[in-house]
Amino acid sequence: MIREIEARSHGGYSPSPGVVYPALTFMEEAGLIAVAADEGARKSYAATGEGEGHVAAHADEVAAVEARLAALAEMRERTDAAPVKRAMQNLKTAIFDRLSQENAGRDTVLQVADLIDQAARQIERIET
Repeated sequence: MIREIEARSHGGYSPSPGVVYPALTFMEEAGLIAVAADEGARKSYAATGEGEGHVAAHADEVAAVEARLAALAEMRERTDAAPVKRAMQNLKTAIFDRLSQENAGRDTVLQVADLIDQAARQIERIET
């Protein structure tokens, strides 16, 4: 389920197991899904008749979720975030390297926070 949601959003959203597993448990206990195959640690689920009826009764909500995933996929396709991710990882490394130095104190932490805030303000002001 996690991989399917991630695929439908083209990587724009990947729910955590802490969100998915409780949802699956709830749906199973509510009789909306049932275990179709149990392969050790992995279970496959299928909608029950009641679950299919629930989906049909809430078709507008299902369509809204699917539209949101499609919108995330479209946004993901429009923007190649790889350079930004690389830069963010570089920033994270630089911050932790600087803050882990022996002489890094409260003033250093505040200076780093101020620089990040400045960058955020400049990014917010980028005109497209």
